[in-house]
Amino acid sequence: MIWLDRGLYRDAQTYGTRGHVDIVAAFPDPHTLLVHDQRAEEHPDAEIMRGVMDVLGDAVAADGEPYRIVRVPAPATLRDDEDFVDYSYINHTPVNGGVIACAFGDPNDALAVEILTESYPGREVVAVDARPIFARGGGIHCITQNQPAPLPAPPRGR
Repeated sequence: MIWLDRGLYRDAQTYGTRGHVDIVAAFPDPHTLLVHDQRAEEHPDAEIMRGVMDVLGDAVAADGEPYRIVRVPAPATLRDDEDFVDYSYINHTPVNGGVIACAFGDPNDALAVEILTESYPGREVVAVDARPIFARGGGIHCITQNQPAPLPAPPRGR
């Protein structure tokens, strides 16, 4: 288990998930970590991710081997109309034969697809505009989780 102290800046705001890891880091395989890499120093996530990298740099896989860490650049877009954004390509979901990835109409979208394609060999990576989802605290990974079938209604008259 790897424990991270917090999530990204905007994720701690009104519509955020208060620290879900799915915009910070992901495992494409048991020995690799894809990690959000905010390179713009003016963005609060740059400092947050330095702390995350301190923790991940010491982490090892279940077999005791260190992880191969792949830094995935954050989108170049830093703000929306409200504040700094927490746009992240880490919030993706693998599916049979593919990966559904986030896009943001951003110059880094193509680079993120390239990195995800290398990280998930044999899978087609398809990026979809995730800005409307991120605006309310989620991403592709968040909205594609399993939904259990409803339980049958109890018999009437009991």
